[in-house]
Amino acid sequence: MTTLLRASWRMRPLLLCHLFAALLLASWVWEPTRLLWDHFDDQLFRLLNTPLADGGWWAKTWAIGSLRPMDVAAGLIMLSFLLHRGWVFPGNEVRRALFAFVAILLLLLLVRTGFTALAKLLDWQHASPSLVIDGAVRLSELFPDWDRWELKDASERSFPGDHASVLLLWALFLSFFARGWRLLVIWGLATLFMLPRLVAGAHWGSDDFVGGLFLSLLAIAWGCCTPYASHCSHALERLTAPLFALLARLPMIGRMALVRGD
Repeated sequence: MTTLLRASWRMRPLLLCHLFAALLLASWVWEPTRLLWDHFDDQLFRLLNTPLADGGWWAKTWAIGSLRPMDVAAGLIMLSFLLHRGWVFPGNEVRRALFAFVAILLLLLLVRTGFTALAKLLDWQHASPSLVIDGAVRLSELFPDWDRWELKDASERSFPGDHASVLLLWALFLSFFARGWRLLVIWGLATLFMLPRLVAGAHWGSDDFVGGLFLSLLAIAWGCCTPYASHCSHALERLTAPLFALLARLPMIGRMALVRGD
């Protein structure tokens, strides 16, 4: 943790992240390789979406996964990897890890806002596969009574995959610290949480694996390869120290690693 979030510039990984992100985006913009991405998008969607036509428990499972409340459940699981002592971070680094991730997440929101505006300006936006491909199975049509839970299966502007960008940012950030089976679990969960929108047709594969990954790479680069995350986490620790000192006196809350800081 100390090695990664240090108040210094690390130019080589910073440039490599930008280079990979630029090549990834270029492969999607350049016409010859864009054809490969389009073929990948079409085949992936048909592979994931076609089995929903039979309805039943399989369609219902993915419909549940596409509900807005499930985003909250996924967020709590992701948060637990940051807060639980010993899962990824020792107790004395939990608070700093959380603050660093929050700072990088805010950076991601800024990058995403700018990139989304650029995508609109350059006409990179497109509708989701559920609105484009003939015969696409719409979960909202299979389960019309679930609309009150905001079933996400379509979008008029699906690029870039903002939902995937957060998941990929989380997985990339924890990948610096997790090892072994924990690393596999982190990436397995990130993939699992991305799947419902791909299955339901709310996003193309390239929305996530080009747009979402592009955004997360830039955020990670400027967050972890510059003094940004280090300065932000230290500043937030100082600002919240009095609050955590008060919380530490409470019977149950005071035992949490985030509150105790040890």
